[in-house]
Amino acid sequence: MNHDLSLIRNFAIIAHIDHGKSTLADRLIEACGGLEKREMTEQVLDNMDIERERGITIKAQTVRLNYKAKDGKTYQLNLMDTPGHVDFSYEVSRSLASCEGSILVVDATQGVEAQTLANVYLAIENNHEIIPVLNKIDLPSADPERVKQQIEDVIGLDTHDAIETSGKTGLGVDQLLEAIVQRLPAPTGNVDAPLKALLIDSWYDSYLGVIILVRVHDGILKRKTQIRMMSNNATYLVDKVGVFSPKMTDVEALYPGEVGFITASIKSVSDCRIGDTITDNKLPCDKPLHGFKPSIPVVFCSIFPVDSSQYELLKDALAKLKLNDASIDYQNENSAALGLGFRCGFLGLLHMEIIQERLGREFDLDLITTAPSVAYKIHLTNGNELVLHNPADMPEPTQIKSIEEPMVKATILVPDTYLGSVLKLCTERRGEQLELTYVGSRAMVIYKIPLNEIVFDFYDRLKSISSGYASFDYELIGHEEADLVKVQILINEEPVDALAFLCHRSEAESRGRQICERLKDLIPRHLFKIPIQAVIGGRVVARETISALRKDVTAKCYGGDITRKRKLLDKQKKGKQRMRQFGKVEVPQSAFIEALRIGDN
Repeated sequence: MNHDLSLIRNFAIIAHIDHGKSTLADRLIEACGGLEKREMTEQVLDNMDIERERGITIKAQTVRLNYKAKDGKTYQLNLMDTPGHVDFSYEVSRSLASCEGSILVVDATQGVEAQTLANVYLAIENNHEIIPVLNKIDLPSADPERVKQQIEDVIGLDTHDAIETSGKTGLGVDQLLEAIVQRLPAPTGNVDAPLKALLIDSWYDSYLGVIILVRVHDGILKRKTQIRMMSNNATYLVDKVGVFSPKMTDVEALYPGEVGFITASIKSVSDCRIGDTITDNKLPCDKPLHGFKPSIPVVFCSIFPVDSSQYELLKDALAKLKLNDASIDYQNENSAALGLGFRCGFLGLLHMEIIQERLGREFDLDLITTAPSVAYKIHLTNGNELVLHNPADMPEPTQIKSIEEPMVKATILVPDTYLGSVLKLCTERRGEQLELTYVGSRAMVIYKIPLNEIVFDFYDRLKSISSGYASFDYELIGHEEADLVKVQILINEEPVDALAFLCHRSEAESRGRQICERLKDLIPRHLFKIPIQAVIGGRVVARETISALRKDVTAKCYGGDITRKRKLLDKQKKGKQRMRQFGKVEVPQSAFIEALRIGDN
């Protein structure tokens, strides 16, 4: 087969959540005969259980398709289906780095959403040629003209030749394939130069070991090549070279501009760095490719195994997931209440939830997670600065000069009718309005909000007050000083480190009171009374008491003088005091998990 670069097209499909990328990808695979009718399932490329259940794409997936165009030539199309959710924009940026063009899918009934914008900007940063596509055109509520106007107003893309498709019925798919061939640029590269390939993704397969997804820029990558990873100089011998046509298919070699996978019996998971450059060990290229900006975790929480004997399994599982999702960050942690575990960093709450679920499913682990928190910068009185991930490690208030918290710029698109309640929500969360503009009948608000205020349940609240119509995207914009305090929870006068949290002074009391009230219902009664207190510095701001279980010691006294009963009651009282002094309060694990789910309820 001749390897003519002009016959290759690499492109990604980008869109907001639920605008139909994966379904459209199904139709493209079908039109090119990648799979037979009987092998088609819905959303072929979403192959994780969680993706299927939630109907979202989490991992970007690639497929190579052969398309016979109207000009009689057969083109090789490398398609990447990317996630739409804000927490996975890192995944999107990696996919875009290995393509030359993008298909922007916009729902013809909903129009441009916040995440549509964010993903388009990522594509523009990568100098992509962009083809706008209006999907779901078969729905009665589709309004293509209005949406085209919106794309022009908000994004500034020319839409006179936008393609109207329906991922469900397959309408317009042929036009789309022709447009990909005609309008997207071909990749560049040199077959005779030394091998230079970009490591886009990697994952662990129990049969083949580590599988690496690569995009070849120069040279030829074939079996039995001795390859070298440029970031750490690890060398391997390539065992297997192949492509996904969605099925894994072995090929002789990968040529410039092609995307495919290799295995090289890599045992050590840590040798694969996503964004690394792979070259030939004997004939290396002179300088590595740009790679990707490292992802910055924004939400942190601690993960502990319920059964402490599973600690090693958890460690292994995290290493394997890290291979598949480079944006997880973790280090060891030890807690008095929960034993050994890990402090993990995530890109957002959905990301955190997905990783926890994957740990539970793919590795069969039972886990406890603490409340999510963000990273604060603390300036100490002695001039040092430290980054605080875990509220339990906070230094004494006397040593702290100031605390800075991370701020984000949040872009919210919302229909006019719900604007009032959205503004109220943002102000409650200590947001500061930067601008408010209109796009047709929808308002676009930009707020500066502390990240701490959005990690809990901001997204859920936003969806519920706007009946699901608001869409939301955020980016970090640095740290700002704030008046923050650490709230500690004492149970029977013992601090519980897993429940400590940082929040703004104005909300500390109400948050503390909430947790105390919750715990009162969650901790079972003991034989002695248990005080639950929320403490800021040395000051108790909230208290609840769990009353003791009592045995009726006076049952056997019948009649006679009151002093006989009194004597027995006093004896009981002494015993209770002694018990409280030495008694250990058992806090069940379910109570931790429940208490940490602080909502506005």
